[in-house]
Amino acid sequence: MNAQFIFVMLVGFAEGIAVGAGFVAFLSVLGIIPRLTQLSKTVHLIRYYEWGIIIGAVVSSWLSLRNPVLSLPKITVIPIGLGAGVFIGMLAAALTEVLNVLPILTKRIGFIDKILILLMAIVLGKVFGSLFHWTIFVDGGAK
Repeated sequence: MNAQFIFVMLVGFAEGIAVGAGFVAFLSVLGIIPRLTQLSKTVHLIRYYEWGIIIGAVVSSWLSLRNPVLSLPKITVIPIGLGAGVFIGMLAAALTEVLNVLPILTKRIGFIDKILILLMAIVLGKVFGSLFHWTIFVDGGAK
């Protein structure tokens, strides 16, 4: 092996360590997992959440290096996507609540009495934006 190859390996390893440490710090300092279990009223399952995130991070990192192609029927992908979307949505909700983003935002823009409208605008924007992306760009680009 030449020196350039070894250098690239060391830089890649260092980047992985830095990103992993940042991810762990993000989850632990902000208390995202405990808050997520409080929101979903599943505090007794906190170990499963923690292991799910750890295993998910490791497996997805490994899969991103392998670039696998899964030949699943379209009907099978629906519950997988739904589950992933619900989990990411709950994680984002827990993060938002931990950081108190929405109360600060509503006070600054003068929407303090209309926070429900703001929440629905965010949710519907995400839903329609995702549907637009997947139906127009992803599915439309396959033709």
